[in-house]
Amino acid sequence: MRAAVLYEYRTPLVVQELDLDPPRAGEILVRMAASGVCHSDLHSVKGVHPGPMPAVLGHEGAGVVEAVGDEVKNVTVGDHVILSWLPYCGDCAQCLGGRANLCERLAWSNAGYMMDGTVRLHHDGQAIHHYTTSSFAEMAVVPAQTAIRVDKDLPLSELALMGCAVMTGVGAVLNTARVRPGDTVAVLGCGGVGLNIVQGAAIAGARRIVAIDLEPMKLELAHELGATETILAGDDIVQTVVDGGGLVHFAFEAIGRPSTIELASQLVRPGGEAVLVGMAPPDARVPFNPLDMTTGEKVIRGSWYGSCRPSIDFPILLDLYRAGRLRLDLLVTPCALEDVNDALTRIESGKVARSVIVF
Repeated sequence: MRAAVLYEYRTPLVVQELDLDPPRAGEILVRMAASGVCHSDLHSVKGVHPGPMPAVLGHEGAGVVEAVGDEVKNVTVGDHVILSWLPYCGDCAQCLGGRANLCERLAWSNAGYMMDGTVRLHHDGQAIHHYTTSSFAEMAVVPAQTAIRVDKDLPLSELALMGCAVMTGVGAVLNTARVRPGDTVAVLGCGGVGLNIVQGAAIAGARRIVAIDLEPMKLELAHELGATETILAGDDIVQTVVDGGGLVHFAFEAIGRPSTIELASQLVRPGGEAVLVGMAPPDARVPFNPLDMTTGEKVIRGSWYGSCRPSIDFPILLDLYRAGRLRLDLLVTPCALEDVNDALTRIESGKVARSVIVF
C-alpha cells in the first residue's frame, strides 16, 4: 500500500509503497477513505513537536474496516469508522475518572509503536513508526478502541475531520469550558480547530462569538458557521473587542503562539477564562499580569483533545452533524495523497480551513 513517510525534519514527505502487517489482538485494519491534513502534522515535519522517525504521518482519518484481530468486539469487517487519534487504556486513574484524554499509559503510542511495542509498517525491511493513526496511507492498522462506528450513508470525507479538528474545537467549548447560553466568546485563530470552536460556541448558545484571524476568507467561513463578529488581526484587538460589547467570558486560543496566548488572557472579563487549545512549541513561555489574574479571578486553562470522552462525545458529534447543526462541508478542500506536501504548504500559508486527502 502507498503511504506518506517522514524521514527527516524539514524535508518533504515521501509517498512510497510500504508493507503492512496484519492486525494483532486488539487491533483492526482500516482501508482509509479520507484523512485531514492538520497543523500538528506540519509541526511534526518542521520538528516543532519531534517524534520518532521514519514515520507515516496523519491522525485525522476515516475508512472501512477490512480485518479485525483477536479480542475485537466493537467493530466488524465492513463497518464504516472514524478514528480517534488518541488511544486510552480504560483502567488507569485518569480513564476511570472520566478523563480518557489524559490516559497515563500511552508511552507506547508516544514512541511510535502499537500496544505491544512493535510496528506494523515496513519498507525494505526497515521499521516505519506509527504516528497515532498514520492516516496518510491507503490502509492503517490501529487499536480497535480508537474506531467509532458510523452509519454507511454518511460521507467519510467530511467525517474524517471529527477525529481531530471537530472533537478538539467543539469539545473545548462544550467539555473543557462548558460555555452556557448567553455567554460571550472570542476565538483567536480560525483554522480547522478554530472554526470548530466557533461552531461549538454557536451550538452552546453563546450570544456573542468574536472570530479573529489574519485571513479574510477564514473570517467569512467563521461568520457562516456562527460568528456574530469578525476582526481582521492587525488592529488593537482588545479595544475592538471592548468597543463591540466588552471583554468576553471565554477567549479560546487556537494557534499556539505566545503572543496570541497572552492576548487571550487580556480578552477575558473578570471571572472569565482563557482556554488554550493551540499547540505551542515546547520551549514557549508567555508573560501575563498575575495581579490582574488574581484581582479579576481569571483562569488560564488548557484543553487537550477537547477533554474528549470517546464513547460519549463522538455519538454527540454525529447527532449534531445529522441534525445539520455541525457543518463540515464548508471546511473540506480535497486533494490526493500525492499532493500531501502541497497540502502542508497550504496549511502553513493559512489559505485553507482543512485540506483532506481523499483516497
